Parts: sequence; structure tokens; C-alpha cells
Amino acid sequence: MLKISSKDLKDGKIEKVFNFFRKRSLHMLHYCTGCGAVELPPTMTSRYDMERFGIGPMATPRQSDILLITGYVGVKTLKRIVRSYEQMPDPKWVIGFGSCPINGGSYWDSYATINHLDKYIPVDLSLAGCMPRPQVVLDGMLKLKDLIGKGEAIGYKKYKLNYAWYKKNQDDVLERTTPLLGVHNG
Repeated sequence: MLKISSKDLKDGKIEKVFNFFRKRSLHMLHYCTGCGAVELPPTMTSRYDMERFGIGPMATPRQSDILLITGYVGVKTLKRIVRSYEQMPDPKWVIGFGSCPINGGSYWDSYATINHLDKYIPVDLSLAGCMPRPQVVLDGMLKLKDLIGKGEAIGYKKYKLNYAWYKKNQDDVLERTTPLLGVHNG
């Protein structure tokens, strides 16, 4: 029988053991909103083969550890991304894939595109590029595994501690009722 003292829990020793095992079996949920989806199949096929590193795809958020946002994020899709993120069990991690989730990409000045995804959900790792090549995706996944093993990928904890801030940012966009391009003279 496993015995855990309160001192071990406070010191985080047991968390280190959990992280050792967590980083060895990761399941991704792809939220493919743009051209980033094109780079995922080569990353999973025989040339790069992410599954040899213990990273595989999953079909539902309730069994996923990683939420992979590939491509631009529209105002309409932000609600679904937040819902998917909140359905995922803890611990969970988010990877922003390409320049679109980081800063809006080529759609940066569009009223319908979300710039800076990290204002709405915590992003643990951002992969730069338009679109990142499979080598970069694999390197990013390995970097995330290292962060998990060290206990430094803690976006899900930040989300819980700062939920009011994230929720306010989400509501500012999702519950917007005035037009952005000027006053509507109906």
C-alpha cells in the first residue's frame, strides 16, 4: 500500500514522481482551425513518429493531456476552444502552433481573429513559424515533456489561480454586443 505523508505532499516530492510518469504518456487533442493541420500527419508518420516518444492523438478532450491549437483562432471558435480546454482533466497543457495563435498571424488586424491566445487560456508552449515544420513540432513536444518532467509546465494551475482574469478576457470578446467597425445606425 502506498503511504504518502503530508510532508511529502507539501515538499512536492510525490509530484515529481507523478511528473516522471506523466511525461511518458501524453495524448493530444488537435484543434485544427487553419493550415497547421497540414503539418500534423507527417509528424505522426514513420519519418518522425511522435508515438515512439509516447505522444499520440486522442479524439475527445476528456481523455487528452495536450490541447494543440493549430492556425488562427476566430471569435466564434474561441468559445469552443475554451469549452474543450475546461473539459480536459488536470494536468493539461496547451501548445500554440504557428504564428496565428501567438499574434494573429496574417490575420492580425481582422476584427474576427483573436490575437494572443494566452489572454484567454494559458499557453504552455508556443511554436513559432508559419507553419512550423514537423521537426519543430517534434522538438516542441520534446521540450514540453522536459517542462512537465521539471514541473515547469503549470499553465493549468495558473488558469485556476487567475480564473477571474481569464474569464473577464473571454467575456470581453464573447459577449461583445457593439460593432467594432463603427456605430450601427440601424
